[in-house]
Amino acid sequence: MDTKALIQETLDLRQKAYAIYSNFHVGAILVTEDDQKYKGVNIEISSYGLTICAERLAVFKARADGIEKFKAIFIASDSEKITSPCGACRQVLWELAGDIDVFMINRHGEYKKMKMSQLLPVGFDRSFL
Repeated sequence: MDTKALIQETLDLRQKAYAIYSNFHVGAILVTEDDQKYKGVNIEISSYGLTICAERLAVFKARADGIEKFKAIFIASDSEKITSPCGACRQVLWELAGDIDVFMINRHGEYKKMKMSQLLPVGFDRSFL
Protein backbone atom coordinates (compact mmCIF):
# COMPACT_ATOMS: atom_id res chain seq x y z
CA MET A 1 0.00 0.00 0.00
CA ASP A 2 1.55 3.25 -1.18
CA THR A 3 0.42 5.78 1.45
CA LYS A 4 1.68 8.84 -0.42
CA ALA A 5 -0.05 7.84 -3.68
CA LEU A 6 -3.30 7.00 -1.87
CA ILE A 7 -3.27 10.37 -0.11
CA GLN A 8 -2.95 12.17 -3.44
CA GLU A 9 -5.58 9.99 -5.08
CA THR A 10 -8.00 10.69 -2.22
CA LEU A 11 -7.33 14.44 -2.45
CA ASP A 12 -8.08 14.31 -6.18
CA LEU A 13 -11.18 12.17 -5.66
CA ARG A 14 -12.92 14.77 -3.45
CA GLN A 15 -13.35 16.94 -6.55
CA LYS A 16 -16.01 14.46 -7.69
CA ALA A 17 -18.15 15.13 -4.60
CA TYR A 18 -21.64 16.55 -5.08
CA ALA A 19 -21.55 19.16 -2.32
CA ILE A 20 -23.65 21.97 -3.73
CA TYR A 21 -25.08 23.03 -0.36
CA SER A 22 -22.15 22.85 2.04
CA ASN A 23 -19.37 23.22 -0.55
CA PHE A 24 -17.46 20.80 1.70
CA HIS A 25 -15.98 18.13 -0.59
CA VAL A 26 -14.91 14.79 0.84
CA GLY A 27 -13.33 11.80 -0.83
CA ALA A 28 -12.70 8.39 0.71
CA ILE A 29 -10.81 5.34 -0.48
CA LEU A 30 -11.32 2.09 1.40
CA VAL A 31 -8.47 -0.38 0.90
CA THR A 32 -9.15 -4.11 1.12
CA GLU A 33 -6.75 -6.69 2.52
CA ASP A 34 -5.66 -7.50 -1.04
CA ASP A 35 -5.22 -3.81 -2.00
CA GLN A 36 -8.43 -3.32 -3.97
CA LYS A 37 -9.76 0.22 -3.72
CA TYR A 38 -13.36 1.25 -3.16
CA LYS A 39 -14.04 4.93 -3.64
CA GLY A 40 -16.70 7.21 -2.25
CA VAL A 41 -17.53 10.91 -2.25
CA ASN A 42 -20.08 12.83 -0.27
CA ILE A 43 -23.35 13.36 -2.11
CA GLU A 44 -25.72 16.03 -0.82
CA ILE A 45 -29.43 16.02 -1.53
CA SER A 46 -31.83 18.93 -0.96
CA SER A 47 -33.69 16.70 1.50
CA TYR A 48 -30.65 16.69 3.82
CA GLY A 49 -31.47 13.41 5.55
CA LEU A 50 -30.85 11.60 2.27
CA THR A 51 -27.28 12.85 2.01
CA ILE A 52 -24.49 10.26 2.25
CA CYS A 53 -20.92 10.67 3.42
CA ALA A 54 -17.95 9.52 1.36
CA GLU A 55 -16.86 6.94 3.92
CA ARG A 56 -20.23 5.19 4.05
CA LEU A 57 -20.54 5.18 0.26
CA ALA A 58 -17.13 3.49 -0.07
CA VAL A 59 -17.83 0.80 2.52
CA PHE A 60 -21.35 0.11 1.19
CA LYS A 61 -19.96 -0.34 -2.33
CA ALA A 62 -17.36 -2.81 -1.06
CA ARG A 63 -19.87 -4.79 0.98
CA ALA A 64 -22.23 -4.89 -2.02
CA ASP A 65 -19.40 -6.65 -3.87
CA GLY A 66 -19.08 -9.17 -1.03
CA ILE A 67 -15.84 -7.74 0.37
CA GLU A 68 -15.52 -8.12 4.13
CA LYS A 69 -11.84 -7.63 4.98
CA PHE A 70 -10.20 -4.24 4.94
CA LYS A 71 -6.99 -2.68 6.15
CA ALA A 72 -7.39 1.09 5.81
CA ILE A 73 -9.53 4.00 4.77
CA PHE A 74 -8.19 7.31 3.46
CA ILE A 75 -10.45 10.34 3.95
CA ALA A 76 -9.67 13.77 2.48
CA SER A 77 -11.64 16.96 2.97
CA ASP A 78 -11.46 20.59 1.87
CA SER A 79 -10.70 21.70 5.40
CA GLU A 80 -7.53 23.35 6.62
CA LYS A 81 -7.96 21.11 9.67
CA ILE A 82 -7.58 17.36 9.72
CA THR A 83 -11.20 16.23 9.87
CA SER A 84 -12.29 12.98 11.43
CA PRO A 85 -15.25 10.87 10.26
CA CYS A 86 -18.68 11.83 11.64
CA GLY A 87 -20.36 9.65 14.25
CA ALA A 88 -22.52 7.80 11.73
CA CYS A 89 -19.47 6.93 9.62
CA ARG A 90 -17.55 5.78 12.68
CA GLN A 91 -20.34 3.40 13.59
CA VAL A 92 -20.67 2.01 10.05
CA LEU A 93 -16.91 1.63 9.64
CA TRP A 94 -16.58 -0.08 13.03
CA GLU A 95 -19.32 -2.57 12.27
CA LEU A 96 -18.56 -3.27 8.60
CA ALA A 97 -14.80 -2.70 8.34
CA GLY A 98 -13.50 -3.37 11.85
CA ASP A 99 -10.45 -1.93 13.57
CA ILE A 100 -8.80 -0.59 10.41
CA ASP A 101 -6.32 2.25 10.01
CA VAL A 102 -7.95 5.61 9.32
CA PHE A 103 -5.93 8.22 7.44
CA MET A 104 -7.52 11.67 7.88
CA ILE A 105 -6.18 14.16 5.35
CA ASN A 106 -6.58 17.94 5.14
CA ARG A 107 -6.61 19.97 1.92
CA HIS A 108 -2.79 20.30 1.99
CA GLY A 109 -2.13 16.56 2.20
CA GLU A 110 -1.19 16.67 5.87
CA TYR A 111 -2.61 13.66 7.64
CA LYS A 112 -3.15 11.88 10.91
CA LYS A 113 -3.40 8.09 11.17
CA MET A 114 -5.51 6.44 13.88
CA LYS A 115 -7.15 3.07 14.43
CA MET A 116 -10.94 2.85 14.38
CA SER A 117 -10.78 1.68 18.01
CA GLN A 118 -9.21 5.03 18.90
CA LEU A 119 -11.94 6.96 17.09
CA LEU A 120 -14.71 4.83 18.59
CA PRO A 121 -13.20 3.45 21.82
CA VAL A 122 -16.31 1.72 23.13
CA GLY A 123 -17.98 0.80 19.86
CA PHE A 124 -21.40 -0.85 19.73
CA ASP A 125 -21.73 -3.84 17.41
CA ARG A 126 -23.49 -7.18 17.02
CA SER A 127 -21.61 -8.65 19.96
CA PHE A 128 -24.02 -6.73 22.23
CA LEU A 129 -27.15 -8.20 20.63
